[in-house]
Amino acid sequence: MLVKESIIMSQIGGIGEHFRANISNRFIRPVLLQLSLDKEIWASLEILTEKNEHYQYQGYHLDELYRHVLAAARFVAAARRDLVPNIRYRFNIIPDDPDQVLRDMAIHNFASNLKVFADMVNELYTNLVNYDKRMARNKKPFYLSIPELEGIGRLLEEN
Repeated sequence: MLVKESIIMSQIGGIGEHFRANISNRFIRPVLLQLSLDKEIWASLEILTEKNEHYQYQGYHLDELYRHVLAAARFVAAARRDLVPNIRYRFNIIPDDPDQVLRDMAIHNFASNLKVFADMVNELYTNLVNYDKRMARNKKPFYLSIPELEGIGRLLEEN
């Protein structure tokens, strides 16, 4: 089933914009790449956050969209566990760096920007489940056939 619902497509666009501007910006990206995540998670996250224009007209396959949301949730959990507690210490301080103020702002706001990202992904997941239930009518919704989705709330919630 292809998902083309405008609210969902708009949410995906917003998630991508927030991710590129506040999570994977030029200051934080080098540290993000140190996260130990599978290539599949990185690929799914990239499709969700970077390749939205490819899917604007054709839509997303529902099963793939659930997998992308799950990858984003796993990214959030890994970033909270491995980066948030010590992100400040992962950067080399360069004397007279003209971008020092911007880098400090990006580092200081990383945890709150990650929370906003997690909330956006959670809202997208909720809307996907509601869409799935509507489209299933009297059948079993598709999300129930993906057991990994059961723990998505724990991955997106703060500890």
